[in-house]
Amino acid sequence: MYALVEILGKQYKAEVGKTIQVDRIADKAAGDAVEFATVLAVVDGDNVKFGAPYVEGAKVVASLEEEIKGDKIRVYKFHKRKGYRRTQGHREKYSMIKVSAINA
Repeated sequence: MYALVEILGKQYKAEVGKTIQVDRIADKAAGDAVEFATVLAVVDGDNVKFGAPYVEGAKVVASLEEEIKGDKIRVYKFHKRKGYRRTQGHREKYSMIKVSAINA
């Protein structure tokens, strides 16, 4: 059984017991339980439910495990023959959540 769930504007495949890397969930600490009611589809073998846009009464229950940082990204801007060079770095933060239940 799995569900397609929308978390912070992005879609993820949630399976019970699996860990998902999502964009950082603010205002939550490690170990907190989170619920997502924005379930787009629930698949259980041959039984499939699709929402319009969300499946009514369905939710995904998960626990927040940790916050991690992604890979560093270097942004380099350059204009030839002008002496223009700019370097900027960026490192995105992510939350790791473990799916504990899918209530359909």
